[in-house]
Amino acid sequence: MILPLDGVRVIEISHMVMGPSCGMILADLGAEVIKVEPRGDGDKTRYLPGSGSGLFPSFNRNKKSFQADLADPDDQETVRMLLASADVVVENFRTGKMESYGLGYEALKEINPGIVYCSLKGFLGGPYGNRPALDEVVQMLGGLGYMTGPPGRPLRAGASVNDIMGGMFGVIGIMSALMVRERTGEGAHLTSSLFENNVFLVGNHMVQAELTGEDVEPMPNRMAAWAVYDIFRSAEDQMIFVAAVSDSQWRVLCEVFGLHRLAEDEDLATNPQRVAQRDRIHAELQSVLGSLPLARIEELCDGAGLPYAKVNKPSDLASDPHLLQTGALTPTRLPDGTEVLVPLLPLAVNGEHLPKRSDIPAPGEHTQEILNSLEVNSRQANTGKRTP
Repeated sequence: MILPLDGVRVIEISHMVMGPSCGMILADLGAEVIKVEPRGDGDKTRYLPGSGSGLFPSFNRNKKSFQADLADPDDQETVRMLLASADVVVENFRTGKMESYGLGYEALKEINPGIVYCSLKGFLGGPYGNRPALDEVVQMLGGLGYMTGPPGRPLRAGASVNDIMGGMFGVIGIMSALMVRERTGEGAHLTSSLFENNVFLVGNHMVQAELTGEDVEPMPNRMAAWAVYDIFRSAEDQMIFVAAVSDSQWRVLCEVFGLHRLAEDEDLATNPQRVAQRDRIHAELQSVLGSLPLARIEELCDGAGLPYAKVNKPSDLASDPHLLQTGALTPTRLPDGTEVLVPLLPLAVNGEHLPKRSDIPAPGEHTQEILNSLEVNSRQANTGKRTP
């Protein structure tokens, strides 16, 4: 497979999720991504416990690890040399931090005018610009927590959606800037943010409120758009989502599950009529589904072309037959020798997933290799020779 970013050098100076996810997508697309980590144990994200333990393994494949102390003037000069050799910089430090090291965009474009510099922040410039941000902060501030939880109980979404999508928008901006650079030779300074990303996610709810003049109900309490669009329980008390979102699906649902009386009821002929009697329909459908094993419900829905999904836990995905058969999961070895399955990008090129080319690097694993290449390039520049 010819990878689209082969030959592009990216320097990633980041931690946690937003920066590493941006860097990993670029790496999966073929870029050489050099992750700059602190000296010693490296990125502290490597050692997070509990719900943070999966972050580093998930977002740092296909990268090289280079260690430097950004507060040390000698290391700053080395990193500056590294950045002079780069096409792209990805950073997610707090506002002003990279500038304090002499590594901000204005300083770097003096030595590398074509640099594409992507800053990943909590907020774009404005009144909130200097506030510290986390995914949970912007979910609450941006209405996503309100929409996710039941009334009076705002909840964080069950994944770092803004961090990951913020990294994705960073990639979109970087690839756009690289295309412009092909035509003009000029780089750019891009900023992708958590808060504005979150607002983008809930934009349709915001517009709904503007159009109706009423507050939008949280998702668990929303007015249903369809009568059958919910979670039911099987004979084993396992949960399964079942839906019927058209008149034809409604008729199929009634036929498959023996709800003939409902199918013949003229008061349920249209979707609005069915929504008005949603509780009645749910009670009768649950009575039928509650007498059937989960596997039988899945079989019937699948055969009839009805939307359905059993409610999985994340741990169930490692044995999901679809993911395994399509190669969507890749074995990844951690520096301590542990091997885990990690999702690849949800993208296929001519039917193939973008490959994992290298495992998670150990802290500083490539430092000497990169230093050697910088010294070679420096000598070649001084003698007027170029790398073939």
